[in-house]
Amino acid sequence: MSQNILLKFANAGILVNEAAYDKINLLDDPVHISSSLITDLVGKGIKKRDLVILTGEMLDRFLEKEGMISQVKISSSEPNSTNFDSSLKLESRIKNLESTEIDTEYSSLGNYSPEIDLVTESVSEADIPSLNIPSNVEFNFEIIQDTSKKSYTSGDIKDMISYFNSRYEKIKGILSKRRELKGSISITDIFQTKDEVKIIGMVKDFRTTKNGHKILEIEDETGEISVLVHNDNHKLFEKSETIVRDEVIGIIGVRKGNLFISSEIIHPGVPRIEEKPMNFSAVFISDVHIGSLNFLEEVFEKFIKWVNCEFGSPEQIEIAKDVKYLLVAGDIVDGIGVYPNQDDDLNIKDITRQYEEAARLFGQIRPDIKIIFAPGNHDASRLAEPQPAVPEEYAKALYNLKNAEFVSSPAIVSLDGIKTLIYHGNSFLDITMSIKGLSQERSDIIMKELLEKRHLAPIYGERTPLASEIEDYLVMEDIPHIFHTGHVHINSYKNYKGVHMINSGTFQSQTDFMKRLNIVPTCGEVPVIHRGEFKLLKFSE
Repeated sequence: MSQNILLKFANAGILVNEAAYDKINLLDDPVHISSSLITDLVGKGIKKRDLVILTGEMLDRFLEKEGMISQVKISSSEPNSTNFDSSLKLESRIKNLESTEIDTEYSSLGNYSPEIDLVTESVSEADIPSLNIPSNVEFNFEIIQDTSKKSYTSGDIKDMISYFNSRYEKIKGILSKRRELKGSISITDIFQTKDEVKIIGMVKDFRTTKNGHKILEIEDETGEISVLVHNDNHKLFEKSETIVRDEVIGIIGVRKGNLFISSEIIHPGVPRIEEKPMNFSAVFISDVHIGSLNFLEEVFEKFIKWVNCEFGSPEQIEIAKDVKYLLVAGDIVDGIGVYPNQDDDLNIKDITRQYEEAARLFGQIRPDIKIIFAPGNHDASRLAEPQPAVPEEYAKALYNLKNAEFVSSPAIVSLDGIKTLIYHGNSFLDITMSIKGLSQERSDIIMKELLEKRHLAPIYGERTPLASEIEDYLVMEDIPHIFHTGHVHINSYKNYKGVHMINSGTFQSQTDFMKRLNIVPTCGEVPVIHRGEFKLLKFSE
């Protein structure tokens, strides 16, 4: 049994006696069976303090229950389960493993191209750098914003008013700091002057006149006014084409009668942020869709082997050794009843079993990597945004992973001081339908627009269900170092004003639904921020 398998049991609080140890070594796929067995035992409520000893008889019962007896090549005799000598020898071996310090010195990797294609065969164990994992890893990890337990809306009209007031006040506060908008006034005060003025308001609606000009209906807490954007001002008119309903903007112009003639439109915008040094690596995935017939399990297992330093070239193994965080931006599983006739596309047709399978797979990842899970529209979480974290009642097996954290979508977390915004991306379709020239194939451009608007889902009442909370939690009050999304199944990356904007593709092959929409997914392409530098690892053939 490899050290990694042995350590998996130890970290779950399970010792293995000699008979079970010998039998596991004789299995065709000891890694897979070990992970499934640990998930099964943990799911039954064992705790590390219980000091469970796995016997050969317990292993036989599990294999029989799972229909895998045939995988044992040679049976071995079962000693008396009270033979503590063998267990103590094993415990001593585990303590030796845990006491070895992890090697933190990494050689220079040189200059990489943006894409690194993984080799098609596993690196032999002799070539894999020694990876000794401590039993207790300390992470400088903090959840800065999570809305999982902050849902106070009753659905009343007063809550909706509070929601929009919250949005307006938050973004107005950002716009008021813009140099161009210093001294802005309320809409009612416009009628007291004929000079050029500055206002901050929410876009109630817009339309195009018969002469091709654009009229914006803008409102604030004092009133509303029609704003004319003249099509002769080409640059301004082009900028107005990116405006969507319900966003908050600044406008500079003059009043002529009941019209406000705009000369400048100002979005909240993003200041350039200073790059923050990273002495570790973070991996970003989304849209795994475990339980789907189109889930690429073999590709995902290649990814797991790589992150466990068991697969890839020596240079790629060096990157894997450096990984400290794995972020999952939603659609962990394929879900149940997400769309009509979904049952026909499912390999696992029970939501709890889908999360159990997710726990088996993610449970194979080495314990010195913290895994942060956010929900997507396929997960067993409230669909209306902000989406709370996946409930434990459906994903108990996943919650039992000791290195797992669960957050809402959106959420902001700190990874050793690197502020990271995680958002599944449910609003992307509304944005692409509202702004000319945008498509889901270029989610980096969508993310740029959302950063400029400082809101993750500005359009209310369209395809993206938004919960009218007392506070609008989808306003981006702070600028993250990393902005991680998913949902569209197409990988993209761009560094915008110092922000790493990442969409992490998928582990689900093209479905019939995608074919009808002409969506070609980028499967098994995993983004990594390696000590501040973007890498893309390809695990698909």
